[in-house]
Amino acid sequence: MTGDLAFIPLGGTGEIGLNLNVYRCDGQLLAVDCGLGFGGPEHPEVDVMVPDATWLAARRDKLAALVITHAHEDHVGAVAHLWPGLRCPIHAGPFVSAVLRRKLGEAGLLSQVEIITHPLGARWTVGNFDLEFLRVAHSVPEAQALAIRTRHGTVMHTGDWKLDPNPLTGPPTDEAAFARLGEEGVLAMVCDSTNALVEGHSGSEAEVRRNLAALIRKLKGRVAVTCFSTNIARIESVALAARAAGRDVALFGRSLRNAEAAARECGYLKEVPSFLSEDEASDVPDSRLVVVCTGSQGEPRSAMAKIAADTHPHISLGEGDTVIFSSRMIPGNERAILRIQDELSRAGVDVMTADDHMVHVSGHPARDELKRLYQLVKPKIAVPVHGEWRHMNEHANLAESLGAEAYVIEDGDVLRLGPGRPDVVEAVPVGKLAVDGDRLLPLDGDVLAARKKMLFNGVVIASLAVDGAGRVVGTPLVSAPGLFDGTGDEPAQIAADLARAVGELPAPMKREDGVLREAARTAVRRSLGRRLRKRPNVEVHLLRV
Repeated sequence: MTGDLAFIPLGGTGEIGLNLNVYRCDGQLLAVDCGLGFGGPEHPEVDVMVPDATWLAARRDKLAALVITHAHEDHVGAVAHLWPGLRCPIHAGPFVSAVLRRKLGEAGLLSQVEIITHPLGARWTVGNFDLEFLRVAHSVPEAQALAIRTRHGTVMHTGDWKLDPNPLTGPPTDEAAFARLGEEGVLAMVCDSTNALVEGHSGSEAEVRRNLAALIRKLKGRVAVTCFSTNIARIESVALAARAAGRDVALFGRSLRNAEAAARECGYLKEVPSFLSEDEASDVPDSRLVVVCTGSQGEPRSAMAKIAADTHPHISLGEGDTVIFSSRMIPGNERAILRIQDELSRAGVDVMTADDHMVHVSGHPARDELKRLYQLVKPKIAVPVHGEWRHMNEHANLAESLGAEAYVIEDGDVLRLGPGRPDVVEAVPVGKLAVDGDRLLPLDGDVLAARKKMLFNGVVIASLAVDGAGRVVGTPLVSAPGLFDGTGDEPAQIAADLARAVGELPAPMKREDGVLREAARTAVRRSLGRRLRKRPNVEVHLLRV
């Protein structure tokens, strides 16, 4: 029998989000995680991005399954967008399955997708892959690492994890299972690098619970807390702190409602009564209300963004109220988050963050935790993933100091793990797609390139009518939203330049619509260049009468 074992990241190395990993064993493929990311300042023309899975979709006859390690958007958020091209069974734990069913239901795909739900710590076989879930602590219930046993060796795919002795929802990381796997022998560990630059330990969720309780007990007025919607332990901590302070709790935001429903379905939040709706919250006295809302990353359509802009239909915050940002800033979101915090402060709201209060701990391992896992698993090969390049490089240095041979690779690299020495043997095409309604558009394609150009340079629309001979009929109309205000005479001047330029064209050019339209576009560009020194998108509507 010939073949090999290889790791192929299609997204998730060198950046935050977009996790899509593929393992190849003797020609058969296994996908692990399928996440989305956000455009941010680098891609202001895009709200949501997903990895380009074209290469994988073209080989779906070899794709045994997609396994999801946990329910964060950067690991499960792209499933509804990409599954129609993959059409494979999905394997996951109970909480991920509950979240995924809601996502697929909203997309109209639930009846088509085979979701196979495994208990925590389960072991099963799919094609050439012997798979086992290992429980890990993280900032979402039921995160699990994945042991992938093959005839070439075992790979430990950690997903997102940390070592928290008291994670509050679910048990701690199963260190005994990792040690057992290490004794069995691990060829390679594909491991989280997010906090590889952070010394010490990431901290415990239990400490956050104690601090939130102490903070909320002292506050007056309305209190709003924003955090990741799937951080069920954090939501429970806020609810318990509110109850101890004699306050009711309302959830603001659809993703929070969905996460709550999935959590209760899986047996979490048992100590917490049902949350108030947004409508019900408006009837609660200020001193009795705590709101948990979406928008910790500055998302423009989130509940917190609307509250900060004072456009939310059910709540407003001002002098004497408090907002707690119980989360970290994901790189790329800083500007949006700071803008919201500034708007809140301008309205008189007291803003508390993890920079000045113990209201958040990371869900990812700091250096002491990484060292502990390497001591347990003892992999021969280390493959850092997640985080940015500096995180992965620092992780690689740490892994090599602990006896592993580290490989830092890029999306699309095919890293052969065995047989023989590890090596990048080829590269496959990768990229990013923008979610645009029901469409997926290439990030470097013409549509988004035009949109980005319009965003920075504007768009000009020129309309003109000509007769059969190409003579201008009436006066051309020029519209330039975002370039000129409604009181200036620049559009009329550009329209006059256009009419004059068309009138000076040779007669044969005037009789061909395509040639005439392009000549008109050139005339508008020249006129704009003289006045603005910009190159906006120019569209010409030509009517021959």
